[in-house]
Amino acid sequence: MDALRKQASKIREQVARQAVFKQFGGGGHGSGLLDDAELHQHQKLEKLYISTRAAKHYQRDIVCGVEGYIVTGSKQVEIGTKLSEDSRKYGSENTCTNGNVLTRAALSYGRARAQMEQERGNMLKALGTQVAEPLRAMVLGAPLEDARHLAQRYDRMRQEAEAQATEVARRQAKARESQGNPDIFMKLESAEAKLQDLKSNMIFGF
Repeated sequence: MDALRKQASKIREQVARQAVFKQFGGGGHGSGLLDDAELHQHQKLEKLYISTRAAKHYQRDIVCGVEGYIVTGSKQVEIGTKLSEDSRKYGSENTCTNGNVLTRAALSYGRARAQMEQERGNMLKALGTQVAEPLRAMVLGAPLEDARHLAQRYDRMRQEAEAQATEVARRQAKARESQGNPDIFMKLESAEAKLQDLKSNMIFGF
């Protein structure tokens, strides 16, 4: 019997809350959403969070690709620099060849290769500082957290509105049973005003 009474009380509370939602301009949705404008706002927040999360994942993939390219390129620069040093060393140590042709070629190649690897190293550094690091900062930055906090804040406001609607329904029932007690009616008006404020914040506060 206690279980039946609790279930009946819960149903009465839900019906009363939906009636209050309807009274204050809502559509009485069973899901607890107040009206079409509120539902639209909820969907916008969901889309914002989903799209922001997708953008973050895409940025993270780009960062991984750029960082992989920088690591591979740096290894190639290291190998190329070693090759240029070996070429210069060979040219400096082998000066007995006919006309020093091979020596000059080795020295020229070593200098050219060293300059090329230096430019390539500068490009990789620029790629890291001007592309990878800003993207990494964006991935770790605030937009996704902001979207998540907005969604959480909205859910809290919706729960507050539903709890306040229950309070209004309770005070309405109490007012009907009272003999025109002004204190009860003042508390009812205050509860209704608070519910209206919560509804307005849910629709226009984002």
